[in-house]
Amino acid sequence: MNARAFRHVGVRRVGAAAAVTSLALLLTACGGEEKKTEDTGKADASASAAAKPDVKALPAAELEKLVVEQADLKGYQVKKTEAADVLNAGDVSADKAACEPLAEAFASAAPGTPGASAHRRAIQVPDKKTGSLDDALGALAAPITSVTLGSYAGEGAQQAFASLKAAGTACAGGFTAHGGGTTHKVSKVTPETLTAGDEALAWTIKSENEGESFVTKLVVLRKGNNLAGFSTLSLAGEVKEQPTAVIDAQAAKLR
Repeated sequence: MNARAFRHVGVRRVGAAAAVTSLALLLTACGGEEKKTEDTGKADASASAAAKPDVKALPAAELEKLVVEQADLKGYQVKKTEAADVLNAGDVSADKAACEPLAEAFASAAPGTPGASAHRRAIQVPDKKTGSLDDALGALAAPITSVTLGSYAGEGAQQAFASLKAAGTACAGGFTAHGGGTTHKVSKVTPETLTAGDEALAWTIKSENEGESFVTKLVVLRKGNNLAGFSTLSLAGEVKEQPTAVIDAQAAKLR
């Protein structure tokens, strides 16, 4: 759900335990043993640093090459999301702090603190094109998937993913999301099964905006230090399936 949809969907019907070294041993150790322990500690720290290389976020220009495009999807109309319709994590809030990561993803903002992000909107095209009223109404009810691709430095992607996983559990009973000048009351967050990328999360979200009820499919997958989010809605009010084609196409570009 991009910023425009998040704002106007109603109008448009729309610590931790640590190991402790014996104090007595430290006090009785001789000088040579102390130096050996110190040197070993430095070696362990160096090895740990070497095991965790300095991962940098991809720049926006690189993300634009990786985000799903029209050529990647058949049966969809894919367009770049207008800047005015993009919400950032700082533009979204929730009445419960634990639910803010989920509210961000629900509003198609890249959760956490990405170094850069790219945004697309993929609209499923109805099979029939006879020009009839039924076809026109079907087009209005076609699922719209907002795709958000964010790249993170260090372990930012893993941390953002972990916060989303925790939020999905803590906020199963609902929360209120604010963003883009509007408010969405989420009544239920139901987990779904999905296998994609290095790890993935999926939910069905029931919400209400200005008296209208909606069922949205929300998916987030992590591949390396990139997170891809998919928020799918229909102006008719309900989405019954995950946007599998969109998810597969985006996952393929992140390999």
